[in-house]
Amino acid sequence: MKAIIIPVTPFAQNCSLIWCEETMKGAVVDPGGDLPHILDVAEKQGVTIEKILITHGHLDHAGGTVQLQEKLDVPIEGPHEADKFWIDQLPEQCARYGFPPSFAFTPDRWLKDGDVVTVGNETLDVVHCPGHTPGHVVFVSKKHKLAIVGDVLFQGSIGRTDFPMGNHDDLINSIREKLWPLGDDIHFIPGHGNMSTFGHERQTNPFVADLNFG
Repeated sequence: MKAIIIPVTPFAQNCSLIWCEETMKGAVVDPGGDLPHILDVAEKQGVTIEKILITHGHLDHAGGTVQLQEKLDVPIEGPHEADKFWIDQLPEQCARYGFPPSFAFTPDRWLKDGDVVTVGNETLDVVHCPGHTPGHVVFVSKKHKLAIVGDVLFQGSIGRTDFPMGNHDDLINSIREKLWPLGDDIHFIPGHGNMSTFGHERQTNPFVADLNFG
């Protein structure tokens, strides 16, 4: 499986294009906006986009979902249904922050903990990681030691929990009890900023490092 990070929107959100090298079928993860740029990258890589994956319902991650779905006629998978209230507010969110107009949507498939999504011949495990939002999900390829974590975890930081229905304790538990057991050698693409590994964050991240939890 291949992955390219495509920063989009004024928030520099890490949209990802992932694809199966055998079939060249791919998925766009978190198309927050700048759709022509996303489609241009896919075309240059020779990738046929077969679905849209959403980690959570915030505008910079989901704002371009409907427009991309209408253009490509592909299914939307994710997030967890607990984020429905965020997705329903997408038009208001985008207007408030000066983003291009957006539309609410109902995904073709809500995801839950333990689900599996496919991209070509590749499979990704779904891990429900509430805290930043109640319905946030993470996509994990154990085969390729890669996770797409949205706004759960960052290099040296963690997601905000001061938004409606955010919960700091839930976020810490999601990271330490659901992500760390996947292995220190997992590389992750965060929703913003640079990639890192779970092992590096376990050692150095001031919010979730092991040394802070006895």
